[in-house]
Amino acid sequence: MLAFLGRRLIAAMIVMVAFSFVVFFLVQLPPGDFADVWAASRAAQGDTVTPDEVENIREAFGLNRPFVVQYADWMFSLLQGDLGFSFEFQKPVAHVLAERLPLTLAISFAALVIIYLVGVPLGIYSAVRQHKMVDYSATFIGYFGLATPNFLLALILVYLAQRWFGLSAGGIFSPEYLGQPWSWGKFWDMLSHLVIPVLVLGSAGTAAQVRTMRATMLDELSKPYVRAALATGKSPWQVILKYPTRVAIIPIVSTLGWELTLVISGAPIVGIVLSLPDMGPVFLQSLIGQDMALAGVILLIYYLLVVIGTLISDLLLFWLDPRIRMGVESK
Repeated sequence: MLAFLGRRLIAAMIVMVAFSFVVFFLVQLPPGDFADVWAASRAAQGDTVTPDEVENIREAFGLNRPFVVQYADWMFSLLQGDLGFSFEFQKPVAHVLAERLPLTLAISFAALVIIYLVGVPLGIYSAVRQHKMVDYSATFIGYFGLATPNFLLALILVYLAQRWFGLSAGGIFSPEYLGQPWSWGKFWDMLSHLVIPVLVLGSAGTAAQVRTMRATMLDELSKPYVRAALATGKSPWQVILKYPTRVAIIPIVSTLGWELTLVISGAPIVGIVLSLPDMGPVFLQSLIGQDMALAGVILLIYYLLVVIGTLISDLLLFWLDPRIRMGVESK
């Protein structure tokens, strides 16, 4: 077990280093840099910007140094715990993340919980009740969730929440609670506003898990060992949950890292559409402003979450599938 975990951790660190180089390259790939964006912004406001001022900005932030030198300095700072300084927001990157990242993580992990707590049981029940009303309803939910874009579903839910429940559109607080000290009323108001982004982020993933779990479960239920277990006199649900479910859930567990990727990648769009004070608008602004320090760290955090999800997936597979344990122990 420890050897298996050690190999996975070493592979994750190697991939993280490689991905950091790709991130740095992609963020700097568009023409120009932050100094050019700053000069264009000043010019749009009617100010006169001289070439010397632009060069001074590049000199101050080290943008005129070679690519390899900039990457090495950035990585060395990250290894020391220094996330850098955000050009766009004029404050340390750590301060920007402290203001926005907790909300993004809370929404993303809540959506991930919804995906598995709803998708897996509904897929099992749909397979057991094949060609019944529950099965057809689950199939419809699957098609609807996969076919509806996140931004469109967000707009629809915001409209319905405002029309039926009187919730304010966008944000995480109603107007009467903005700037007010924390109270139980403000806390519940925040939770009521977070329901929509969690549902939007979890809709496509839940639909995919329902379809995957239903397909794998139907395949297992038709095998002879299930009929043999039922012949022993055990209750049908006891047999279903003990034998075919454990096998059918393996494809679900193996895609935990991918599912986390889909949730994280969809969070910025939902945050922008719903005007949430999370990482979505900040990430978009950092890319537009070519703020390498902020955009690079955000991408690395997103990928780190994917690596963690994949590692958890590997550990769960090690526990669920005896074939993996036998393969590891034989090495």
